Amino acid sequence: MAELPSGLLEACVVVGAPSDKLRELPQHTKSSELPLLDPEVLQVHAPPFVSIEANSNHVIGPAFSRVQRRRSFIKKKRRDRAAEGVSNGDSSSRHEASPVPATEDISVPKDLDLIALPQLCFPDGLQLASEQKDDAYHFLVFTDLFGNRTHGVVVQYYRAVQSFQDSVFQNGHRWNAPKSRLFAPFAVCIISKFPYYNALKDCLSCLLVQLRTARQADLEETIREFSAKLSLVPLPPPGQLHVSFSLRPLQVVLPSRDDQDSPVVDLNLHLPLLCFTHTALLQVLSCLLQEQRIVFFSSDWARLTLVAESLLLYLQPLSWQQPYVPVLARGMLDFLMAPTAFLMGCHINHFEEIAAETEDLILVNVDDGFIQTSWSEAVDLPALPLAAAECFISRAESLQLQYDLELCHLGTGTDVNTLRSQRRGWQQKLNSQIQNIALELVVNIFRGVQDFLNHEHRVFNSEEFLRTREPDDQLFYRKVLETHIFHSFLRDRLNRKRDSFSRMEQMTQSHAHRNRAMTESPRRPPMSELSRAGPDRKLSKRLGASLPNLDQPINESVPLNANRLLSIRKISPDSGLKFLQKPLKVFRLPEFPPPLAYHYVQNYYSDMVASLGKAINATPPDESALLARYHYLRGLVNTVSNRRLDALEDFHSLYKTDAEIFPSQMVNSLIDSLPDVERVQADRRPEIKRLISRLKREQERERATQGTGQEDAAVKRFQLPKKYMHLEEFVKCVQESGIVKDQGTIHRLFDALTVGHQKQVGPDLFRVFYTIWKETEAEAQEVCLPASVLEHIDAAECVFKLSSSVKTSRGVGKIAMTQRRLFLLTDGRPGYVEVAQYRDLEEVRVSSAPFLVLRIPSLKIRVHGRKETFEANLKTETELWNLMIKEMWAGRSIADRHKDPQYMQQALTNALLMDAVVGSLQSSKAIYAASKLAYFDRMSLEAQMMVPSTTSETLKHKINPSVEFAVPQAVDVLLYTPGQLWVSVGGGKVMVYDASSWSLIQTCQVGNARLNCMLGVDRDQVWMGSEDCVIYIISLVSMVCNRQLTEHRAEVTGLALDNEKYCHKVAYSCSAEGTVMAWEVSTLQVKRHFRLSCDRLQSVYSCGGVLWCCARDGIMEVWRNGTLKQHINLPEQQRVTFSSALLITESEELWSVCVDSAEVYIWHIKNTSRPINRVMLQDCIGCYCMIQVKNQVWVGGMGRSSTKGKIYILDTERYEVLKELHGHIDKVTALCSAEDRYVLSGAAKHDGKVAIWKVEDRGLDSSKC
Repeated sequence: MAELPSGLLEACVVVGAPSDKLRELPQHTKSSELPLLDPEVLQVHAPPFVSIEANSNHVIGPAFSRVQRRRSFIKKKRRDRAAEGVSNGDSSSRHEASPVPATEDISVPKDLDLIALPQLCFPDGLQLASEQKDDAYHFLVFTDLFGNRTHGVVVQYYRAVQSFQDSVFQNGHRWNAPKSRLFAPFAVCIISKFPYYNALKDCLSCLLVQLRTARQADLEETIREFSAKLSLVPLPPPGQLHVSFSLRPLQVVLPSRDDQDSPVVDLNLHLPLLCFTHTALLQVLSCLLQEQRIVFFSSDWARLTLVAESLLLYLQPLSWQQPYVPVLARGMLDFLMAPTAFLMGCHINHFEEIAAETEDLILVNVDDGFIQTSWSEAVDLPALPLAAAECFISRAESLQLQYDLELCHLGTGTDVNTLRSQRRGWQQKLNSQIQNIALELVVNIFRGVQDFLNHEHRVFNSEEFLRTREPDDQLFYRKVLETHIFHSFLRDRLNRKRDSFSRMEQMTQSHAHRNRAMTESPRRPPMSELSRAGPDRKLSKRLGASLPNLDQPINESVPLNANRLLSIRKISPDSGLKFLQKPLKVFRLPEFPPPLAYHYVQNYYSDMVASLGKAINATPPDESALLARYHYLRGLVNTVSNRRLDALEDFHSLYKTDAEIFPSQMVNSLIDSLPDVERVQADRRPEIKRLISRLKREQERERATQGTGQEDAAVKRFQLPKKYMHLEEFVKCVQESGIVKDQGTIHRLFDALTVGHQKQVGPDLFRVFYTIWKETEAEAQEVCLPASVLEHIDAAECVFKLSSSVKTSRGVGKIAMTQRRLFLLTDGRPGYVEVAQYRDLEEVRVSSAPFLVLRIPSLKIRVHGRKETFEANLKTETELWNLMIKEMWAGRSIADRHKDPQYMQQALTNALLMDAVVGSLQSSKAIYAASKLAYFDRMSLEAQMMVPSTTSETLKHKINPSVEFAVPQAVDVLLYTPGQLWVSVGGGKVMVYDASSWSLIQTCQVGNARLNCMLGVDRDQVWMGSEDCVIYIISLVSMVCNRQLTEHRAEVTGLALDNEKYCHKVAYSCSAEGTVMAWEVSTLQVKRHFRLSCDRLQSVYSCGGVLWCCARDGIMEVWRNGTLKQHINLPEQQRVTFSSALLITESEELWSVCVDSAEVYIWHIKNTSRPINRVMLQDCIGCYCMIQVKNQVWVGGMGRSSTKGKIYILDTERYEVLKELHGHIDKVTALCSAEDRYVLSGAAKHDGKVAIWKVEDRGLDSSKC
């Protein structure tokens, strides 16, 4: 049986006093003496309410019947009492105890606790009344052992249960007093898996309209019919589509979740802002984050749950992990003695009692808006970080919380549903603003956590994270870091979960921080941040400007006030926080069927399917997100109505349109439930067959990875080693510590620490090394430079090393080392004396200065353009500074030559490691050991680090997509779209860079396999062909992969657009086994497809009504219908393996290159019998990619020399090599052009970098390279 999707209703439970108890009440009861009764479950209604039954006699009896699933505890108790109190011969008792088929005890939802439910429905007890009372609503949350929650909405209403007259005797006469009536409360509780509090409250309000006019005998049937209607309501999918239905007199709306991981929000999120001051509210949130034992109090039961739920939503995406009971009945107060953290709610009447009898509780009075502890009126807990709290308060103060102010300009409404719709729209807008403000608070509290995670080893370096927090905030963070809520949050970060937190953190990140994330460098705040904030450093603010020209230093160009900028700035509730608001649509369900017989319900489902079909046909193809939601809903409806194959077709359309909301578990269950006949029919439908095979492959992949348990693995805290470590263990330990990730650097560090010893590092040595590294880092952060010094250095510079006070040729002071220069910080009144920028150095050497009879070692530095030599008497530090400065000099020189800032960052890391090694070894061999880390100083003398002049002139910049990996990753594909560079590295990881600054702006995961090709389609999507046979479609707006094309049966190797002006936009794709498909871009439908006979089809290109297809064994010109026009190849004795082909339309030429040849072959497309020209590439063993830029062809290949990655620039008119560029140490695997101004090249795994080259119309002759 397929797993049916959850509907709105899980169960409907009626609770009250049993009728026999009410009949037993004494007739003369006074209103002041009304007893308190024990509530019991009277009815349980749970789906399915309608099912088909195959009658044993097909001629007689109905083929359809209604089967009510309910449990009557009253009848059960009667049976039990009757069985105990009568003899076996009492037939009437046996009749009373006999089962009634229509109400036979059957299973109720497994997560429903019917024992505790009566108390929760009447938390104050079931009290009779002598007069009619108002209906009262409250809300419940149930949590099972696994932490799964279900939600309940309860209404208490009163019905007259007894009326009587008292006889009065007076003066010997008897007369009757006026009739007296008793009213008993009953509770109807709707239970749902999702917190649709407002919607279910509306449903119960509609039910009470019917119950007030219903006869006593019809009550059960009325509630059953009501429950059955709610069970027919499907839940809306995540996204922009709501669902509404009519229950008369109200139109009820079910809002959808924002995305798959977001909770349903169907309550008024501003309630806590009405109950608490902003300071008190932040205090409550701080207690929740620290997982205290918290009790809410209110005189209104409904307020308890709504406020608690709102506060937990404020903390999203952090999720409360502890016991949670927002409503405690008075018989459950002993729950508050639990030793663990919890969040519970009680009536205000119990406040004094609980405060006096319990310890270590946080008591929150929701009615009066104050918070205290059970032992004191003050709360002695760490507050939220000050900067985050100030930002929250500033934004919250600008919220408009009063709906009446919105009504000032409106007339009086006459239609209740119109008025409700207006209020709902206002509330949704306010909820969105509050969610943004609360999310910003969470982001500001935990910003930067990602920087202290090691994903490979699943380690969080908590101590290093704490060092970056303000001293006044550290106690708060120490408490939070130990909580379950934070541990779950960390696990999501390690799993690279793309949720609201990660999106906002990236969106509000300062531009300088984004740029620093591109390079692996030791963590130091730039002096601009330290100087702005001084000792009270605040959060970095968002910086929206692009980085300047690459030739200039990277500065933050937006000045920020050192004082409380947020408090003096006018802030709107969502300034700087707005996500793209998608227009909301509401799908209205058909009217519910009057009699709930099977065939009427099937007709209802058919009407819903028809309505959804009309909505799908009326939705334009470019609204793919809305189309996906309609397909999702129709798939759900077809599933519950047993139209399994139709459901699978809808889910296939959903999978192609928005895989993010695809219900994999439900669809797999549906596939497994297919009968043999339907499975045969499914195999005959290509779309369904493809979906089934695709899901089976995914299941196999999941089973293969389940053994690792990586996603659910615990998050480890970094700990210093306790035993000796060999190289492999040492690499892991250093990576976990966050010092450095690069394995080559760690290997050199291992060699340095083991000089003169056996090849293992002891725990004591590593502890000393680690301590010195951290102390040096802390000392650098404590450097506070005066304004007179800061004006001489760049805003992004950091002081990484400060010498002791020494005598120099320019005065007495401390030598400071930044990533760009050396300068002297003079003693006394601090002053700035520039020593040198690394690129200007001419000579660095150790000398000795005479002092009495001794010679004191000193460091001499010569700078280009200066006559005098700078000399510093660094004494015992001389040799170390000599090593560090030479390494920085070499790193700067190589970085300038290669236009690669990563080299400078690596040199800086090497220099700081030298410092830590010398400090930890403290021996005569310390300097020799440190020299093992002088990597660039040695490499600067080697030929492979030398860059030819032509290469240096053409090379603009380099970026390193592999910076967060331990080893470089191959660049598989490059794509330029306006303003952005897309880089694909191994395993489907795609990085997006800002093309104005080449800074990283986005990272996304596209499948799990290598990508072979990328194509910009329209202005809002990028198509990516993968080894796993899928074409993934990325939205340029949301940067999310939510659509997939799964028609290919082999890896997708090429993508192309039809460039015809007067036809619908068509995209072509090809796969390795020779299949070519033409896609209608607007509908994502295959217009036609055909298969070519070839050896691994690699690319496709459309031009002039024909397709040009390149395979390893030749190039084919093919008509659009698949007919082969011509096959182009070399003579048999000269056969090669083609890798790329390029059509030069201006000259009607076809250019091609091969992986096993150093020649470029050129054909005229009208005569392809033999090449018209061949261009020999010097020092080349094979080529892999080729593009046209202006009147040039750029070819990426592999050379024989030490510099293996080569790019050849050819003139298309003269058929000669203009330039030969040496930009990579591994073969060039990808090329793309950026508006014909730049060419970008990517290399294989030994290099893993992207080079950016300037394009010129004509270049130098290759002989000058």
